[in-house]
This record gives sequence, C-alpha cells and structure tokens, in this order.
Amino acid sequence: TDPAWADRAAAAADTVLLDHAHCEKKAASTALSLVFRYPEVPGLAPALSAIAREELEHFERVLALLARRGLPFRRLPPSPYAARLAAAVRTFEPARLLDTLLCCALIEARSCERMLLLSRRLEDPDLRALYGGLLESEARHHAAYADLARGTGLFGEEEVRERLEALALHEAAVLRDLPEEPRMHNR
Repeated sequence: TDPAWADRAAAAADTVLLDHAHCEKKAASTALSLVFRYPEVPGLAPALSAIAREELEHFERVLALLARRGLPFRRLPPSPYAARLAAAVRTFEPARLLDTLLCCALIEARSCERMLLLSRRLEDPDLRALYGGLLESEARHHAAYADLARGTGLFGEEEVRERLEALALHEAAVLRDLPEEPRMHNR
C-alpha cells in the first residue's frame, strides 16, 4: 500500500469508517455464502461459520462507533476492488472454490495491512483503538482462508501456492488501477 493512502483515508476518516462497516458486512455474507455453496467440503462450514460470526461482531462494533460519532449507516457505492479481484476467479469447480478462498485470504490480508496503517496514522483515539483492535482477527482470517484452501483435500500444496502467487499479482494490479477515493480497498 502506498503510504499516501493512509493520509487520504485519514482526511476522510468518516467515509472510510462507513466503508469499513460495509466491508465487515460483506465479509460475513461471503463466509456464509460459501457455507451454503459448499456444504459437502469437510471442515469448511464450522470454520466459515466462526469467521462469519466474528465478522458480524466487527460490523456491530463499527456500527456502534458510527452511532457514537453521529454518523448514519447508509448506502455507499462500493469500491470496485472485490469485483475486479473476483474477475480472476475461475468458473469451474473445484478451481472456483480454491480461487474464492484465496481471494478471501488476500482481501483479509489487505484489510489487515490497511488497519495497521490506520491505527498508526489516525489521531482519533476511538478510531485508532478500533483498527488496532481488529488487526489480530484480520490476520487470523487471512490465515484461516489460506489454511482452508490447503485443508480441503482437493488441492495440492504446490497448486495452492502457485495459485495464491498468481492471484496476489492480480490483486496488486487491481489495487494500482483503482481510484483514489476514500475506501478501505482503493488506491
């Protein structure tokens, strides 16, 4: 992440906070949608259920902070980040599952990086505490999605590693081409 992103985000902290609420909501929704889509994959449902529950807790924390700041939770045009990242997901199974899990891992990793930057850059103590307090779980979610990709028994370690590298390159290219709007996952 370009260090200037944190400056832009700090200048529009309320918009970034609102976007963050939507990101947490979407993260919970994505985890649950994978439970519905892949009920037969061993170990997936319990792990994703736990992630969804934690993402909803994060969503509620962000909603509470929005309310304390007098900011309504409202619709916000999403960043094109996730949609552009998902464009690289293959459409045939089981490759679709692998790519989706790895894209989720990359999104969580990027979120973790951004939250670290915000926790260091923002002056507001409530915002610093929020972002600093979420770092551990974001890192854990990143690792959980990558571990799920490895642990399904459907993919070899080398296949997972190679695909993660390819998707990481794609994710970096996506990020470079995004607008400089104040969002968690924009340039």
